[in-house]
Amino acid sequence: MADAPKRVQAPRPNSGPGSLRVGRLSKPHGLKGGLKLELFTDNPELRFVPGAVFHLQVPEDSMWFGRTITLRELRWFNASPVGFFEEVQDRTAAESIVRAILWIDEATVAEGTEDNAWYDHQLVGLAVMRDGVKVGTVAEVQHFPAQDLLTVTTDRGPVLVPFVEAIVPRIDLEAGLVHVTPPTGLFEEIPDTDPEPDA
Repeated sequence: MADAPKRVQAPRPNSGPGSLRVGRLSKPHGLKGGLKLELFTDNPELRFVPGAVFHLQVPEDSMWFGRTITLRELRWFNASPVGFFEEVQDRTAAESIVRAILWIDEATVAEGTEDNAWYDHQLVGLAVMRDGVKVGTVAEVQHFPAQDLLTVTTDRGPVLVPFVEAIVPRIDLEAGLVHVTPPTGLFEEIPDTDPEPDA
């Protein structure tokens, strides 16, 4: 079973720190504009409510660039969330907006802030600790549909750390520390253990 991704509440590109990335439109559902959702939030009941307005992260040449969409209804089909939006009335429109990432203004959902979730700016600059020893510093958080990655600056160059529970089990914002339990070889070279040939 794959490790569950940690949750990073990242600022929307070209916006202030008050925007949260909450989901991605994965593929059309049915003929009436429904869109299957990949959720980046543990509280869809707070984020995906009728009337919620979402900013869209899409390529600049997309017809949806710079626009927002408003949720009409969230339904569940076979445990999969499907969103219906005011601006997406049919399957053709749904196909044109697939892969868009959804962002929402934090002020609209100030109540119910998620536990175990962080903003990019809270993580950047934190010391990365393994077994009580500092191995680097968080330089950047990279966002991808499958999971997020921490770019960690180390003595031997940048290291990309999957931001999952098994590798990043604990973050202590007050102490300024990210505790990691990485697999062998992520932060160091694996020594050559092949036996030497007999003389």
